Amino acid sequence: MKELMEYEAQEKKRYEINLTHLSKGVKFIDIKAAYIEDSVIIGKGTILYPGVVIEGNTVIGENCVIGQNSRIVNSTIGDETEIQCSVILDSQVGNNTSIGPFAYLRPNSKLGDHVKVGDFVEVKNSSMGNGSKASHLTYVGDSDIGENVNLGCGVVFVNYDGKNKHRSVVEDGSFIGCNVNIVSPVTVHEGAYVAAGTTVTKNVPKGALCVGRAKDKIIEGWVERRGLLNKKK
Repeated sequence: MKELMEYEAQEKKRYEINLTHLSKGVKFIDIKAAYIEDSVIIGKGTILYPGVVIEGNTVIGENCVIGQNSRIVNSTIGDETEIQCSVILDSQVGNNTSIGPFAYLRPNSKLGDHVKVGDFVEVKNSSMGNGSKASHLTYVGDSDIGENVNLGCGVVFVNYDGKNKHRSVVEDGSFIGCNVNIVSPVTVHEGAYVAAGTTVTKNVPKGALCVGRAKDKIIEGWVERRGLLNKKK
């Protein structure tokens, strides 16, 4: 009985917190399915979907969309930013930025304005400047990404050598192709391109192209000689 009374008291307090936010212009898809601590500040016009958990000293700006099952802890979110099914811990996110679905911002991450951190992207102890994108399947660890940088699918910042963490820099306007490994510490200078499939182990000069992969080899007739053509399963 005691546990039930405590649960009911918690439910009542949570509902009262949500009603306070509602009175200040926050919108709920289901007001009974949002979990907000009383220390949280949320701007008017922001929409909260079911299953949202917002904790600690979090400040969310105006006209944001916080999608279902997102968790935000001790973080600052700018205006008109959209977060879908993602986790943000001890980080800063700018205005008009898109996060998720299924993104993970670990502590001390800082995103600028008009940034995209897409599905299955993890950012840790790193910064991304205005207009930069990591659309999917990328790990950005211990690195500083400039403005208007494109990080392709499968990019990994290799920040740990087994003993120490190292930091890399990708300067403004650079393009990092798919499946690139950036072995820290390196700097990719302004406007440089790194070709898909490359492992970067040294600094890339401004405006240069870095290619580090074996050339394709095509063996004609190989399938037929192996007897694999139209092979029955």
